[in-house]
Amino acid sequence: MFEIRWHGRGGQGSFTGAKLLGVAASIYDEKFAQAFPSFGPERRGAPVLGFNRISNEKITDRSELTKCDYIVFLDDTLFDESVLSDLKNEDALILINTQRVFSHKNIRGIDATKIALEILGIPISNTVMLGYLARYAKEAVRYQACMDAIRASMKPSIAEKNIEAFKCAYEQGGL
Repeated sequence: MFEIRWHGRGGQGSFTGAKLLGVAASIYDEKFAQAFPSFGPERRGAPVLGFNRISNEKITDRSELTKCDYIVFLDDTLFDESVLSDLKNEDALILINTQRVFSHKNIRGIDATKIALEILGIPISNTVMLGYLARYAKEAVRYQACMDAIRASMKPSIAEKNIEAFKCAYEQGGL
């Protein structure tokens, strides 16, 4: 089972990223998947979490994730190296929307905000970070499944630009 935790701020689309991943895995990859948020009545800009579980077998655990295969940060101000202890194993990764360069072997960065601004015209980086995640999590979800999920889940007027942003992050790699 693959477990992914998304960190963001209200309004950045972290739960939308988790939902898109859940749709990609469950509908287009025919796997079992969960996508759920953890937030209350927080206002825009407050820290929020999104979670995914993806498996080839039925998933019965509905608790929040503590140990993860991937941890995705849509906002690098939320990142703290203490989350390294939340990684499941030595191959697990932390993916960060950032301009900083990290030397830790389990941390990868990409300037997702820059890509989002260039392609979408707004600083919402969830589909960019989904593309970056898909680059590393090929065993969890297929590239085409993610594009199909974006196309099916978003209005046609914004879906194609989001697919372009997804592709850019997938192909470009990071810092």
